[in-house]
Amino acid sequence: MRLPVLLISAIIPVFAASAQQTAPSVKIVNGLWFDGARFTPRTVYMSHGFFTSKPAREPDSVIDAHGGYVVPPFAEAHNHNIDANSPAAAKTLVAKYMKDGVFYGQNPSNVLRARTGLAGYINVPQGLDATFSNAGLTGPGGHPIGLFLRNLGRGVMLATDSNTTEGFVWTIRDRADLDRKWPLVLASKHDFIKVLMLYSDQYEKRLHDTTYFNWRGIDPKLVVEIAKRAHARGLRVMAHVETAADFRNALAARVDEIGHTPGFRGNEKTQLPDLTPYELTDADAEWAARQGAYVVTTLGGIVGVPDTALRRRADSLFARNLRVMKKHHVKVIVGSDSYRTTSLPEALYLSTLGVYTNAELLRLWTEDTPRAIFPNRKIGHLAPGYESSFLVLDKNPLSDFANVQTIRLRVKQGFTIQ
Repeated sequence: MRLPVLLISAIIPVFAASAQQTAPSVKIVNGLWFDGARFTPRTVYMSHGFFTSKPAREPDSVIDAHGGYVVPPFAEAHNHNIDANSPAAAKTLVAKYMKDGVFYGQNPSNVLRARTGLAGYINVPQGLDATFSNAGLTGPGGHPIGLFLRNLGRGVMLATDSNTTEGFVWTIRDRADLDRKWPLVLASKHDFIKVLMLYSDQYEKRLHDTTYFNWRGIDPKLVVEIAKRAHARGLRVMAHVETAADFRNALAARVDEIGHTPGFRGNEKTQLPDLTPYELTDADAEWAARQGAYVVTTLGGIVGVPDTALRRRADSLFARNLRVMKKHHVKVIVGSDSYRTTSLPEALYLSTLGVYTNAELLRLWTEDTPRAIFPNRKIGHLAPGYESSFLVLDKNPLSDFANVQTIRLRVKQGFTIQ
């Protein structure tokens, strides 16, 4: 069902976003608005792309929400599918995100040409808003070099995608290597910096053992210097982690964002024979909360795993780590690390773990996640002064979280997305 947009005197077609248009002044009636805990009936106004207080004169038009449930748009804090090699691919990608109500995204590790292929389709009123790390920083033989070599062999990537400004991965061996490459790293104009930390407490052991190729990362001592240099440039730093030890080393380096929850994909064989290396402690969570670090979930990949015993162990570990972080008020945000979907399946999976109430999970996804991606924008809140972007749902997601899929209207920065 499509909601009508009504003029005071007559029905007009739903307006579509255009880069040349100015967002109209609109009154929204008969909506139930999410306030972070519950839905309450309100009449809301928006003008020039922002929510406003009641204007002195009548707005240009009226949207009747017909009792729908209004929430801020969803966000995706970790997905590598935000790229495109053609206008058709860009259009299809953005349509997928808009359909799922995911208006904000973050790509941690991408080739620069894939980012430029999205020009005109992202960071515009009618498109997905996204940030990019460009090439990630790893150590010799570290993740994601294995992925790079596989894609190179398939013809998907180029030889120049390693250790170049346009590429996918930087290999940083030591401080001198960092000094040489850092100006080139900055030349690609990242939105943020990504470092790869895998089993970082075993860095020296894994560095010289070919068994661990692609299952190691950058020297954790270098991350301290990288974070210091990035912060001096006003750049955020995300750390890929695998274990609780990585989590601690990332916090010690004062990164801004931890790109995975430990244990998200198990060990090198994607198994979980021993949960201990991946279990967060109260002290870990207290540290993360005190430092204000965001932690991205990326846990929903376990869905569909045919090994039911592994699925049960993973569910138990994931729920445990989330409970510890919730207890200490860690800023957990929603990201999928999926190449095929948006963050919708991730959020639906998180709802099955029983850690967060539906209202809490909705806040993580619609308030905390977009603000982590765009810390300097007023988004994720349905109040005057914030960007007028929202979704209208047919059914209440607080009674059944799966109702986040019942989107009947999408509005971004004052424009209806068709």
